Amino acid sequence: MAVDSTTGVTTNATTDTGALGKARLAANFDTFMTLLTTQLKNQDPLSPLDSNQFTQQLTQMTGVEQQIYSNDLLKQLVTNTGSGISTAVALIGKEVKATSADAGLVKGKADWSYTLPSAADSVQIEVLDANGKVVQVASPTDKTAGDHTYSWNGKDLTGKQLADGGPYTMKITAKDASGAAITPTVFVKGVVTGVQQTNGKTLITLGGAQIPWETVTSINQIDSASTSSTSSTTTNPATTDTAA
Repeated sequence: MAVDSTTGVTTNATTDTGALGKARLAANFDTFMTLLTTQLKNQDPLSPLDSNQFTQQLTQMTGVEQQIYSNDLLKQLVTNTGSGISTAVALIGKEVKATSADAGLVKGKADWSYTLPSAADSVQIEVLDANGKVVQVASPTDKTAGDHTYSWNGKDLTGKQLADGGPYTMKITAKDASGAAITPTVFVKGVVTGVQQTNGKTLITLGGAQIPWETVTSINQIDSASTSSTSSTTTNPATTDTAA
């Protein structure tokens, strides 16, 4: 760690060079304006400063500033590409499976799958809306270890049909015979309808839910003739599918 002698900015090996460049430019610009003001105050009335000279200097500094901002834009472009957005775009229109508890309600239905690492004595499923309110509760009878599915018909605790959208989150509370908590793995499946980047993270849209693209564990090509998945499956190289 060091302190830049020009700007006083503390730096290390991972310092943003763009930010450092801006700090130096700002310091140089302040110094330039101070010197210019001093010169104007103390100039010889019979031999005034050449206005063309300091105008050219201002133009040069403006050009440097524009170059720094151009570099920032290029860096952001590289970041977008490296973070997966260019790859994630290829998922649009394909059916994917991802490790996420968030799902969208599509045509009055939302589906999840989950894996119990060991047999449970009690399992309770809660469906929460975007505000964290419990809208549905279920107690599955199959508590064996392995893969399970849960399909929600979109109705709340009063029997009211909720509008499509989301996201809705499935929360599972599972315990074994001794009362110890069991942590299941939850998956969602759906067709990707959009991709966007928020705060440097690439998100894909499944119904009314947005999930990180790196949580995708499998990708299926949709058969346009039958609108169903074919048997050809591609695995995301960044993840490993742990549930059927």
